[in-house]
Amino acid sequence: MKKQQIVIIMLVFILSLCFVGCSKKDVVIDDVTDKILPETTKEIVEDKEEDREATVDTMTTPSIVDNGEALKKALSADGSWIAATLNDIVLTDDLIVEGEFKNKDVKARKIALYTQDTEHNIIDSFSLTAPKLIIRSENTKLQGGTFIGDVYVEADGFTISEATVRGNIFYSLQSYMDSAIMDGTGKVTGTKEIKQKE
Repeated sequence: MKKQQIVIIMLVFILSLCFVGCSKKDVVIDDVTDKILPETTKEIVEDKEEDREATVDTMTTPSIVDNGEALKKALSADGSWIAATLNDIVLTDDLIVEGEFKNKDVKARKIALYTQDTEHNIIDSFSLTAPKLIIRSENTKLQGGTFIGDVYVEADGFTISEATVRGNIFYSLQSYMDSAIMDGTGKVTGTKEIKQKE
């Protein structure tokens, strides 16, 4: 019964995203909570082609993924600012988060390893396994669930919130380590140190 409710909630969520896309509106994300606000939308302004090339992608719909290849694409420079998983994912290759994205005019990326109900309560948390998670996007947040492997941070503002890293975190610069955020709900089982990736 609970699984049916989860499936129904996810289907409703996915269908609502389809309607949002078809109506030429983008989902808006709340600044404070980083939660999707489907009832609040922003009209897309048709920019001139040269303006579009010069502007950073300020708002994209979330990528909801259930496999490694889709997750790699979602977190690439051509992906979206937020990628949410629907199940455990195991990768044999390194996972790279890169590209510049914005949420409400602030650089941001988010890896959401969980599903949530309509009131934003976490229903299920998932694991993500990879040899290395390489963070090259500024203000990347790992939220919910567990990452299994080592994290290599090459950008400012890496955040762990309501998530666990079962591995080490290596910062390529002291400034990246200094700008990292652990909000009290994130855990790292290994060490946190300055080190270049191998």
